[in-house]
Amino acid sequence: MSGENVILSKLSDDELVQQMHDDLYDGLKEEIEEGTRILLDRGWQPYTVLTEALVEGMRIVGEGFGDGILFVPEVLLSANAMKAGIGILRPLLAATVAPKQGKMVIGTVKGDIHDIGKNLVGMMMEGAGFDVIDLGINNAVEKYLNAIEKHQPDIIGMSALLITTMPYMKVVIDTMKEKGIRDYYVVLVGGAPLNEEFGKAVGADAYCRDAAVAVETAKDFMKRKHDTAN
Repeated sequence: MSGENVILSKLSDDELVQQMHDDLYDGLKEEIEEGTRILLDRGWQPYTVLTEALVEGMRIVGEGFGDGILFVPEVLLSANAMKAGIGILRPLLAATVAPKQGKMVIGTVKGDIHDIGKNLVGMMMEGAGFDVIDLGINNAVEKYLNAIEKHQPDIIGMSALLITTMPYMKVVIDTMKEKGIRDYYVVLVGGAPLNEEFGKAVGADAYCRDAAVAVETAKDFMKRKHDTAN
């Protein structure tokens, strides 16, 4: 369905969600804002709008990027449109009492300034009830260690989009081992060039393919932690 002449408010819920996926793919910010508001007006829960309309749409964008159909400028437009939708949802998500899951420190590793994926994970983690401390981009090991000491998180998340910055994840994990603190935290890694083998090789607890997987993995680790504690 082309974005031209489509009156969003006249679409059924399913059609509207589908249209929002298309609009995200095309990077149409105003349409995403309008669609988000319409779904909320129709009684949709903020978290459902986030996951079904925005995150799922962004997953499709991610596939397009991975397959070489979309390029960085287009993905940035899509991310920008998604941010606009999340701007509407964020205060509502914060007000929704999602059961508190735990605390996460997240950041892009040293040398890497790409943050689309990291931001997406952070937003979804917040939506799922995690307290998220976002360190931003280009984080040296000291920044992670300081954040661990200050915030005492349950989970450390590291992302990288460049093959050249991926090995820095091992630097962070090895330093945690040297300081005798590695076993107290769940370490999740993610980013386009990573895979499961790499996650194991650097000593992470899990590699997360995308933001949705990151949320499920984090929740799973927290559940295990609570089960062990009981």
